[in-house]
Amino acid sequence: MKKLFTLFLFAGMMAFVACGPSAEEKAAKEKAIQDSITAVKEQAKQDSIMAAVEKVKQDSIMAAVEKAKQDSIAAAQAKAKKSAPKKATTPKVIEKKNVKAGQGKNAK
Repeated sequence: MKKLFTLFLFAGMMAFVACGPSAEEKAAKEKAIQDSITAVKEQAKQDSIMAAVEKVKQDSIMAAVEKAKQDSIAAAQAKAKKSAPKKATTPKVIEKKNVKAGQGKNAK
């Protein structure tokens, strides 16, 4: 009975070892891992490029808006200078103070 049990145990171990992955399966698994890594790197590269393009777009839009704002302010100031009424100068009225004799020039 011991010999029969040992024979089945040995046959079971051999069957277990034989069921492992073959060299082709191992190579296919390794190739799939490398393909996944390559795909992730490529996707990261594309995302980085797209982010840079989007940033450049946003920067150019903001620069154009800022330039338009500055141009608008400059045009409004130029228009205000042209249409501003000139101030009329009025002569200063010198008040004569009644100064009594003996008070001098600095009388209040």
